[in-house]
Amino acid sequence: MNLLKSVFADTLHLFYPHVCIGCGSDLVNEKNLLCLKCVSDLPHTDFEQHAGNIIEKIFWGRLPITSAHSEFYFSKESLIQHLIHQLKYKSNKEIGIYLGKLMGRKMVESKRFEQIDYLIPLPLYPDKEHKRGYNQATIICNGISSAMHIPVINNNVMRLRFTETQTRKHRTERWENVEGSFVVKNETALKGKHVLLIDDVITTGATLESCGHAIMKTGDIKLSIATLAFATK
Repeated sequence: MNLLKSVFADTLHLFYPHVCIGCGSDLVNEKNLLCLKCVSDLPHTDFEQHAGNIIEKIFWGRLPITSAHSEFYFSKESLIQHLIHQLKYKSNKEIGIYLGKLMGRKMVESKRFEQIDYLIPLPLYPDKEHKRGYNQATIICNGISSAMHIPVINNNVMRLRFTETQTRKHRTERWENVEGSFVVKNETALKGKHVLLIDDVITTGATLESCGHAIMKTGDIKLSIATLAFATK
């Protein structure tokens, strides 16, 4: 019986190979999303271990945050860009969960994010989320939540208006593009809490800053920020 199962599995794998999401190489274990080489090539920043890291410095004088972190370095034509593209535009939610878990485990190990009460995904404009079918920040949050055992709060922080892509804008234009774009529906639910605001990629931090200000208006709240990746300009 075991021999028959093995032959069937091998035959199935021959016609329906399980490949690495990162490089496309053939994977034997169907439970894996990335091959060992791609796992070893993931560009971890280790920012979670250091207070005053480059992500925290982005918000100095702009937003009173407790801690901040980005798990990976982001660059064009890189493995991380490919994986985030798979998450955002190819409906590959599995890779978002997987990377979120990696990120969550690293934050647990650092001991710098132990007092977080809730995870909040940076909201998309409703029409955009409806068109995509999901919010990629929520998928990342779900992965982090499974590693850190912290609940995710959805639909309390809302995006009020559509904003143009930030990619080709300089810092001032980025801030003007998102200023006043967010609102908290139920402020009471956040009072006295420490929340971790999550997004996929940070560059200048303008969008996270705008959302962070909306959250901080509730008063009596601590705010930390984490993104899957950090992109230099």
